Amino acid sequence: MLTTLMDGLLCCLTGKSANVVVPIETSEPADGYEFVEVKPGRVLRVRHVIPEREVEEEPSGPGGSVRCKRKITVYRNGQLLIENLGDAVRPERLHALNGEAEPNCTVEVELADPPSNPTLNSDTKVDKTGSVVGTGEIGAGGAATAPDLTQQARKRRRKPKRTVVIDSERKITSCKGTHADVALFFVHGVGGSLDIWGSQLDFFFRLGYEVIVPDLVGHGASSAPQIAAAYTFYALAEDMRAIFKRYARKRNILIGHSYGVSFCTFLAHEYPDQVHKVVMINGGGPTALEPSLCSIFNLPTCILHCLSPCLSWSFLKAGFAHQGAKEKQLLKDNNAFNVSSFVLRAMMSGQYWPEGDEVYHAEITVPILLVHGMYDKFVPVEEDQRMAEILLLAFLKIINEGSHMVMMECPESVNTLLHEFFLWEPDAAPKSKPRSETANAPTASNGGATSESQVKNK
Repeated sequence: MLTTLMDGLLCCLTGKSANVVVPIETSEPADGYEFVEVKPGRVLRVRHVIPEREVEEEPSGPGGSVRCKRKITVYRNGQLLIENLGDAVRPERLHALNGEAEPNCTVEVELADPPSNPTLNSDTKVDKTGSVVGTGEIGAGGAATAPDLTQQARKRRRKPKRTVVIDSERKITSCKGTHADVALFFVHGVGGSLDIWGSQLDFFFRLGYEVIVPDLVGHGASSAPQIAAAYTFYALAEDMRAIFKRYARKRNILIGHSYGVSFCTFLAHEYPDQVHKVVMINGGGPTALEPSLCSIFNLPTCILHCLSPCLSWSFLKAGFAHQGAKEKQLLKDNNAFNVSSFVLRAMMSGQYWPEGDEVYHAEITVPILLVHGMYDKFVPVEEDQRMAEILLLAFLKIINEGSHMVMMECPESVNTLLHEFFLWEPDAAPKSKPRSETANAPTASNGGATSESQVKNK
């Protein structure tokens, strides 16, 4: 502690950084590790594991397919309307991960076919097409007068700022470790390293999966440039694009944690045909990224260095459900929150991504599993619930005993949920019947994980 304060004071007096950021020496053993130069002088450490296995090719069966046809309308006041059209995803086709259908959990953003003579309460609105929108109940005793309906409709008669129409059909198949065309990508967040995925890497390696886990620049054993521009969202996203293009197979599953979720979202949006499924662990809501102007991370690097013991303690308290010797050892063993003050400040200040708003997320047609730790103090559960509402095909799972670092706290629960999601596929609709049979979704058998709901737009 005293050494940290002295280094910080020396930094402030001399104007030099207390912890000089230099490229990491690439002297680590090559067993499973590779060093990839994504740009000249920009080197990332990557753990790439290909297990010895008897390869099973992609199954030739029909699998399950989901028709995605939706209209996304953005008005100038920021209102977002999402309409699922035609043969969009139906509750009877898709089930929550506990294997039971939950049609009552469907979030209807807009009703395209309202009743012929509806009566509405004061909270209900009518758009220009006659659709009923809002949370008002339909029934006797809540009727609105004609002038009220006319006034509400007039408020909605305005030109949209932007309209996006998506019409596609995705084939969703089970991804087993013995399939040669399947690869798993794990992406950590701010202050982490590839070591935080140790339990997941070991688990899926034993199941025969090919696993790719990079260190973000400035983290772990990757190089650490001395300019802040090297740590912007766009710079990091291009790093992940280079890693993805280098190791991608035909079917790729992306697993991100915290800030790493943003890069998985970026790749899923950029490469919809190659990204098969996505897992978002405590990633937050579907909002555009913008650094806070009133943040402790805007302080000079030397002051942050003086405060590093307090920041580490705060991270331990907010990132784990329990703060004890076990959790402290997990941080130490997994090289978590062990970055320089310069990198930490640059990473937090570089989180600028205006394109990543609700519309951007609503355009994604990839099946997504949302995992949330109940005691997460960084990301409120409401943010993940909002994310599940915006995404077309999303399953939200809450782990009761976990917090922000849930994959380290509850590895068995997380591994079980992930594996079941990898194997999940919707049943193909029988041609001989007018309606689809119930889909067989994976069952969350681990007692530490409970199903919050299957939340999606209809």
